[in-house]
Amino acid sequence: MSEATMTSSAAVKRVPEVAPPRPAEPTARRPLPLRAMAGVAVLLGLIALPLLAGGYWTFTLGLCFANAIAILSVSLLVRYGGEVSIGHGVFVAAGAYTVALMEKYLGVSVLMALPFAALAGGLLGIAFAFPSRNLSGIYLAVATMALALALPELLLYFSSITGGYEGLYVKRDALPGVSRDLQRYYVPLAGLVVVALLLRQFRRSRQALALLLIRTSAPAAESFGVRRSWARLSCMALSGGIAAIGGALLAFSSSTVSPNSFTLWTSIFLLVGSVVSLYSLGMFGSLIGGVFLTLMPLLLAGAGDWVPILYGGALLLVVLGANLIPESWRVRPGGGAA
Repeated sequence: MSEATMTSSAAVKRVPEVAPPRPAEPTARRPLPLRAMAGVAVLLGLIALPLLAGGYWTFTLGLCFANAIAILSVSLLVRYGGEVSIGHGVFVAAGAYTVALMEKYLGVSVLMALPFAALAGGLLGIAFAFPSRNLSGIYLAVATMALALALPELLLYFSSITGGYEGLYVKRDALPGVSRDLQRYYVPLAGLVVVALLLRQFRRSRQALALLLIRTSAPAAESFGVRRSWARLSCMALSGGIAAIGGALLAFSSSTVSPNSFTLWTSIFLLVGSVVSLYSLGMFGSLIGGVFLTLMPLLLAGAGDWVPILYGGALLLVVLGANLIPESWRVRPGGGAA
């Protein structure tokens, strides 16, 4: 046997034996969590609801969806900015009037005007947050309240543009070929689902962690290069943009906008809805707040002078009843379950 042949045989012997590849095992499927299954079931029920309910309920629930989006904007500011706003009706009005004005002067539908409404709300949030970046707590709440008080007067002052007391109409179809009742229901529902999904992605982002760090400890955050002024601007811009989307869809669902729709009480009720939703950033938590905000005044409409008492009692019942909910079901501050 030659030397080359012996060297080759030794090399072959040094090669470790390789186990034959095993057939690929099927990927184990994890069962969907009970919470996700319940969420999908509720969403499917909402999608199918117009087939069972009449026009009144589809109209009312469309308003609930739009109000739920506005409530999400307040909850976002509370949870990530650590601040309370009593003037978020201003951002809602910015979205509503953007849609109405674009339809009146440009002839575009709500779907075309929706990005511009969100942009208007975001820019308005930045315009308010920059001069008030050093305010916090009750001082910021009072500043936002001043915005809410001034808004109706501003809308009336520019009545040649805003339509004055009568306001403006939003009549153009968003989905050609679909009945107006179904549009008023499905367009706000789709908007609520999209906003909730975007907020879910936001909660997992580095920007969200930076905002939480600022809220928890501003000196520690600034030592990591996260500036408090940046946090205030970004949080108000995002919250204002979401509120404007809610306002745009609210204008589409109700077909009209007017100064009476955006008073100080509008902003206070949005804050109440956020409290009822336990500051949830999820779809169904915010929807509970939207339902309370929309349906409670309708249910109490015939109570006369008892309306404030019954409304306050219902609010106390909801808030105090939330304390009986197990801790694992509550919203965890900081972007956990919502």
